[in-house]
Amino acid sequence: MVTFLMALVALVISYFTYGKFVEKIFEPDEERPTPAYVNQDGVDYLPMSKQRNALIQLLNIAGTGPIFGPIMGALYGPVAFLWIVLGSIFAGAVHDYLTGMISIRNRGAHIPELAGKFLGNASKHLVNVFAMLLLLLVGTVFVSTPAALLYNLIDGRVALIIIILLIFVYYFLSTILPIDKIIGRVYPIFGAVLLLGTMGVGVGLLFAGYKIPELSLTNIHPADLPIFPILFLTITCGALSGFHATQSPLISRTTQNEKQGRYIFYGMMVTEGVIAMIWAAAAMSMFDGQTLQGLINEGTASLVVGEVTTTLLGAVGGTIAVLGVVVLPITSGDTAFRAARNILADYLKMDQGKAIKRLSIAIPMFVISYWLTTIDFNLLWRYFSFANQGTAALALWIGTMYLFVKRKNYVVSLVPALFITDMVLTYILYDSNLGFGLSYQVSHLGGIVMTILFAAIFFWKGNKNRGENLSADIELPNKAT
Repeated sequence: MVTFLMALVALVISYFTYGKFVEKIFEPDEERPTPAYVNQDGVDYLPMSKQRNALIQLLNIAGTGPIFGPIMGALYGPVAFLWIVLGSIFAGAVHDYLTGMISIRNRGAHIPELAGKFLGNASKHLVNVFAMLLLLLVGTVFVSTPAALLYNLIDGRVALIIIILLIFVYYFLSTILPIDKIIGRVYPIFGAVLLLGTMGVGVGLLFAGYKIPELSLTNIHPADLPIFPILFLTITCGALSGFHATQSPLISRTTQNEKQGRYIFYGMMVTEGVIAMIWAAAAMSMFDGQTLQGLINEGTASLVVGEVTTTLLGAVGGTIAVLGVVVLPITSGDTAFRAARNILADYLKMDQGKAIKRLSIAIPMFVISYWLTTIDFNLLWRYFSFANQGTAALALWIGTMYLFVKRKNYVVSLVPALFITDMVLTYILYDSNLGFGLSYQVSHLGGIVMTILFAAIFFWKGNKNRGENLSADIELPNKAT
């Protein structure tokens, strides 16, 4: 339990220390007009309070990832704690802060536009493909998981397909309506349920007599899967997640001033790290590896969630906690589709002021997503994990380029960029389902070589960019999307 408590303390302290350090490097300007005012359109660009933005950001980024990922990562043992804490502080929170703040400095531009500006047009097209794939997978996964949780909660009294369709209806409305009409109004309620449920699980775990394991670097995965690179693509949300790079620009368009950025972007990532720690600790302390693996295989991590909440909190408390878990994917799924609409509209330079234009993008997306719900969940999750960390790597390289051309301390983002790039490349070489199925040693060597090559190209491009003016805003349509 000492490891668990120290990890929580470290996450909280990091907001006031390393978060402040990163903020000082970026140098936010409280007097600089933000896109919420400059590009105000009443749909996506409009000022909202710091507290509301922070809550929306937390619910946007904290889908089932910081619950399902840590539960599956718990199979590796307490080494998962180390990745959650170090990943959240030095990678995830830096990733989220830089993505959000650079977007604010560029009229609320989404990650493909930022990639085009700082890494080149080829990167813009690549990131656009990654982002759209990731968002459609996120939206689909975050339809399936809350639907399964609700179906189990009500003992199957309502058909699963009905629950799925109801969630799709909510997602559709929140995708096309102005951000303050649904998302800005219901999220405070959702947030209260989330925090109440998460605190209930955390407190219940501390006083229920379960022994939370102390830190160990030993890999205890029952299937003997390697920590490097698979753990780092299993626990994504809760440590480092490229999905966040697609969400932060949504809030960059509603942020009132730049000084709020550390609270909204860095702070909410740290909060997500706390959620991940609680669920990883619960999974490790309440189940042995074989039992945990069996539950995951039987019905994804949703069965583990049900077991944990009812055991710790009883029927009533467990219901509240499960509803809190349901809130997470729903409040990420809705903004996943909204972000996908914005990204595609920016890419096609299509004004989104009129509802008919929003519908022309939204309807095809939902048709594709409904089809994806028919695919095996575990396959979807593998594609989601790869696309997620691939996007995270690209977002960190964007942040590094921004700091590099501004002649600021770019090491804060370079180190995590190098690490996760190596993990992603190693994974695609090693994994036999999504990648090339090479040997473990060859995959690691290939990952390192390609990462070094990518870094060399990056610095060549960076030195070239230093001679160009990259401080001007990206030009977006007058009624920005």
